[in-house]
Amino acid sequence: MQRIEPQRLDLLSEVIAYYQRGGEAQRLLTGVGRLEFARTQELVLRYLPRPPAVVLDVGGGPGLYACWLAQLGYEVHLVDAAPLHVQQACEASRLQPDHPIASCAVGDARQLHVGDGTVDCVLLLGPLYHLPGRSDRVAALREARRALRVGGVLLAAAISRYASALDGLLGESLLNPDFAAIVERDLVDGQHRNPHPDRDYFTTAFFHDPAELAAEVAEAGFADGQILGIEGPGWLMQDLDARWKDAARRDVILKTARDLEAVPSLAGLSSHILAVALA
Repeated sequence: MQRIEPQRLDLLSEVIAYYQRGGEAQRLLTGVGRLEFARTQELVLRYLPRPPAVVLDVGGGPGLYACWLAQLGYEVHLVDAAPLHVQQACEASRLQPDHPIASCAVGDARQLHVGDGTVDCVLLLGPLYHLPGRSDRVAALREARRALRVGGVLLAAAISRYASALDGLLGESLLNPDFAAIVERDLVDGQHRNPHPDRDYFTTAFFHDPAELAAEVAEAGFADGQILGIEGPGWLMQDLDARWKDAARRDVILKTARDLEAVPSLAGLSSHILAVALA
């Protein structure tokens, strides 16, 4: 596996510091993250060309998706802004020597170091979260389009505008005035700010309304885009862990997410939404 040397990034220091804490390595393997991971895998496989296609995993984190796709026979190149994530992805790749990630690099979604029209799919399963400015988000989407071959697939995830309000309601965090103030701004303009870094209120981010994500994808030049809810309402269940352990109940949760995924008025009910579009 080729490891590309880091380049200087122009990203928010608090975002990098948040991910350098290391929590992302286990997030998709526990709690509601397991639902997000399972559903995202379903959707990726639904739209991804067959292997051996070339996948650019931008914001690939510790490499969970990249390693999974490499095992399926894809040529996967991972880019992430957090040096720790790139290190973790390299280590995970070494544990599957027969199906390694093709390359790992520290990089910026707005300036990808790949040639024009050289990949079959771009995964943006994180970068749009942490680009607060619309022009930067559109720039990242345009870079993805530049990298894609004609007819290539974009799969871009965003956090729902309503995620923290729903989570705060169920967990009663909205009783805390500090968290309530954060949620209030989330709902007004999508700009999520945590002035209390010692509290687990996430980090600087942008939360999308589904229609807003669709408009940004279109502005970047993609055609025939659609917005899908990833988790459905299952992530709101207080007893999700117990239900997930039971195969029949888990299947119901996943089927409900599939049944509701394309209903425009319900997409924002998921904590994450996914834009699917062709170059």
